Amino acid sequence: MPVTRTPRRGSLQFWPRKRSKKVFARVRYWAPSKDTKLLGFAGYKVGMTHLIINDNSKNSTTKGMDIFCPVTIIECPPLKTASIKFYKNTIYGLNLVSETLADNLDKELARKIILPKKKGSKESKDFDFLRLLVYTQPKLTGIGKKKPELFEIGIGGNKEEQLKYAREKLGKEIAIDEVFREGQQLDIHAVTKAKGVQGPVKRFGVGLRSHKSEKGVRRVGSLGGWKAQGHIMWRVAKAGKMGYHVRTEYNKWLLKIGKANEISKKGGFESYGVVKNQFILVKGSIAGPEKRLIRFNEPIRPNDKIPAAVPVVQSMNLDVTA
Repeated sequence: MPVTRTPRRGSLQFWPRKRSKKVFARVRYWAPSKDTKLLGFAGYKVGMTHLIINDNSKNSTTKGMDIFCPVTIIECPPLKTASIKFYKNTIYGLNLVSETLADNLDKELARKIILPKKKGSKESKDFDFLRLLVYTQPKLTGIGKKKPELFEIGIGGNKEEQLKYAREKLGKEIAIDEVFREGQQLDIHAVTKAKGVQGPVKRFGVGLRSHKSEKGVRRVGSLGGWKAQGHIMWRVAKAGKMGYHVRTEYNKWLLKIGKANEISKKGGFESYGVVKNQFILVKGSIAGPEKRLIRFNEPIRPNDKIPAAVPVVQSMNLDVTA
């Protein structure tokens, strides 16, 4: 029988196929919300474990039974507000009108940006919406890092409600339980693990050739039809750098928001350390290695099949894996 060849492997969904510019993801869109609060948050990935929960899905065949549930632990130290940024919509895109800085910026922020000598500025009255510029506090964790991450987060509500909320939170800490609640859905934005230079078999899943092949087994077949441009096109599965891509997962189930003493473990977690702040448990796996910053936002297109009620947790395993 003829040998079935599969040279065209690998998804063309993600284009351009390139590595991330930053170690954390960039968020381009915020789900509209009537509630006046932050529309996103961020935390550091601890690892994966599993729970034994009581299945509360309506149409599940295991409804009411105790089932195995894999979860990811994310430590969420409070975010701190650095400034309020006022934007206006123009024919050329978004235009930054003005910015109001906080008076009590942490000294660790100087590792990231040049701290301004003058604090505060005039607020613009002519704006369409605003964003909060926040930064993380890795010094509160045990990952051995002081340099914070700096990014913007959207706010729900109308212009007046956004401005009032931003004024209240300027220069203050914001905890995870002020933004999200247990049982809701999240959109996860993360950067995947980097795996270095890999061949086409591992990188794209190209099938192995016959052992009688003249030009090797772990190589793509004839590339004659792809050389008309004077070079081999990017669509061809070739060896190269693998991983470190920005990926978004929609509608992840937030199972629990807990405190550090609920998940404390002697010696801490492998490859991470001791959890010292609030944490969340998200059902399923999340992209990225331990200690990487994970951003999660309000869901853009929530799934009605995911129950809003929090399942009853019967037990939790603290032997965390990557």
